[in-house]
Amino acid sequence: MSSEISIRADALGKSFPIYDKPHHRLMQMIAPGPKDRWHRTFRALNNVSFEVRRGETVGIVGRNGSGKSTLLQLICGTLTPSTGSVQAHGRIAALLELGAGFNPDFTGRENVYLNGSLLGLTRQELDARFDDIVAFADIGEFIEQPVKSYSSGMYIRLAFAVAINVTPDILVIDEALSVGDEAFQRKCFARIDAIRNAGATVLFVSHSAGTVIELCDRAILLDRGELLAQGTPKFVISRYHKLVYAPADQFEAVREGIRHEADNADVVPAIGQTASGDGVAQGGAAKEQDDACYEEGLRPQSTMRYTNRGAWIDDPHIETLQGRRVNVLRRGREYVYAYRASFESAAAGARFGMMIKTLTGFELGGAATAPHGTEGLTALPGQAYQVRFRFRASLAPGTYFMNAGITALEADGETFLDRLVDAAVFRVMPDAQRLETGAVDFLAEACVEAAAEAST
Repeated sequence: MSSEISIRADALGKSFPIYDKPHHRLMQMIAPGPKDRWHRTFRALNNVSFEVRRGETVGIVGRNGSGKSTLLQLICGTLTPSTGSVQAHGRIAALLELGAGFNPDFTGRENVYLNGSLLGLTRQELDARFDDIVAFADIGEFIEQPVKSYSSGMYIRLAFAVAINVTPDILVIDEALSVGDEAFQRKCFARIDAIRNAGATVLFVSHSAGTVIELCDRAILLDRGELLAQGTPKFVISRYHKLVYAPADQFEAVREGIRHEADNADVVPAIGQTASGDGVAQGGAAKEQDDACYEEGLRPQSTMRYTNRGAWIDDPHIETLQGRRVNVLRRGREYVYAYRASFESAAAGARFGMMIKTLTGFELGGAATAPHGTEGLTALPGQAYQVRFRFRASLAPGTYFMNAGITALEADGETFLDRLVDAAVFRVMPDAQRLETGAVDFLAEACVEAAAEAST
């Protein structure tokens, strides 16, 4: 990653006039007196400042209407700022909305040349890259049909194929990849990796926490047009989820709490770090153990609790099948993740869950006590339960985090009553005899035999 700045936003703001009646637009132009009396002002972005380095991949997250798309349009130059400034250095390829830059009456072939020219390619360059674009889009003979006859999936296939073949310095994507099927999405992510590895900057909006954590170096949280937090994807996504699941009567307090963290330079993690180093308090150098053990200094330092809604999680920990507490585990052995769940108010359809995540926050897998949508159990005020999940530590040596959560059915659907992010941490011991590769041990068995000679 380069230290060169690719994108810089400085006190960036964007306002739009809101007219109560259509004729007020005309009155604003012709009527004497103050012009602002004919409209109200909506601030889509307010005083947003950040920098993105060349080669960095940054995810932008936030609730609907938080200003994400407006920010991308300002960066791409399709909107002009009302206040502040934004600078983007290099060729930008953008997928801001489905079919942006396409003429619906033109064929796919004609739109490749139209859209490519808008992105800065010459006719000769488009001729040279046309076959690659068509091959990536994989829409067959429809390339010769008007795009107004395309499905949404075909639309985005062709638009993305053009965007990634212009060799951009900055690739901007606004939730476009959610349209394609899984196979196409995987192909897109592979191409994004290649573009990023070539030194380009990637900036994209996504509501998929897993995608942001897996793909991004850094993330930005927007809400009501303000930048609430920025830092590592794990740090920002946890705050985003806390905001999304906050009860309506406590939303403002949660929002101010996140803003306070962002104002505290000691809390916001720097690029390439988590909230506290790797989010773990270490109790000395890791040593290979003969068996699972408990290391006193190995504790999560990045624990975050959602806003409580009538239930409480206590004492999340890992223990052996015999009940001994441990946090340094032997690969391949079974353990129990346990916590106490207490109910302060009645809850219908209560379910309990757990999740194991990597150091960066990527979710490896978890479990729940009942399938989604089922009745679960009914809890009364004052009741408490001991929740236990038995699992096998089929993981590569390294450090992992665990979540704990309680959900229940309410009038507007299932919601969290309590949730702890990074509730517990454990380490899987090194194993000199390990043959498996990657993060998860799938219990694969290898067999190599001499092949029979081919008959002549």
